[in-house]
Amino acid sequence: MPDTPIAGTSGTYAEDLRPLESSTSGVAWPAIIGGAFAAAALSLILLALGSGLGLASVSPWPNSGATVTTFTIMTAIWLIVIQWLASGVGGYVTGRLRTKWVGLHTHEVFFRDTANGLLTWATASVIGAAFLASAASSVVSGTTNMAVRVASGVAAGATQAAATRSSGTIADPTGYFVDSLFRSDHPTPNAADGDAPAQSTRILLNGMRNGGIPAPDKAYLAQLVSTRTGLSPADATKRVDAVIAQEDAAEAKVRQAADDARKAASKLAIFTALSMLIGAFIACAAAAVGGQQRDLH
Repeated sequence: MPDTPIAGTSGTYAEDLRPLESSTSGVAWPAIIGGAFAAAALSLILLALGSGLGLASVSPWPNSGATVTTFTIMTAIWLIVIQWLASGVGGYVTGRLRTKWVGLHTHEVFFRDTANGLLTWATASVIGAAFLASAASSVVSGTTNMAVRVASGVAAGATQAAATRSSGTIADPTGYFVDSLFRSDHPTPNAADGDAPAQSTRILLNGMRNGGIPAPDKAYLAQLVSTRTGLSPADATKRVDAVIAQEDAAEAKVRQAADDARKAASKLAIFTALSMLIGAFIACAAAAVGGQQRDLH
């Protein structure tokens, strides 16, 4: 049935009053992709710069360079700076490169610009996850990996202790403590007996795994020390207690370093998420500013 004229419209048909729909999407993908690559490239440059500055501030010498807490704060601040700069540049480039929208309300133009800025940030984040994951993970978890390797070295020493001890190779982490048990004030050439150090190594390693050395094992160690070194039973017991205390202190330092690294990694993860949220907001605002300047020219 043909459309009939609407009364009072001078022959205007109903189909002529239907709202017009644009044939193109409001998502400016060419501008978004260009802005995302610009943001990702700038992120790579700033991340490399931050890694260099961070490594320069960390010293391998004790009581020198930045601490774990200082390193965490510096890295968190730098992550926020990266997101601000990279997201701002990427969003602004997107706003300036998109085509001019005509026949739209200013509120709709503003919404499209901010949405395109958000998509730019999201695309840059995906690109960064693909190409910058290894560099970012080295910054965030470098300290954690180091502490884990130290802790795993202690466990590896427990497995290799007996074999390396019998061959005279000091490869396990308790080698120094075991040697100190049998330092005699009057050593003799015939004093080398490999069985006593091997047994002591296994006792010490078992104590490390179980959180302490039982009293019978301590008494047996004191007997071994007294037999090998000629010390009195009381002096041998004192030496055993002193070495066990040193070993416990060394293990506590390793555990404390691992715990500090875990806390640092947790804080960095939180700051990373916070910086990304800030980057999303900056990208939206920068895209809106870029779009407004695009429409003025």
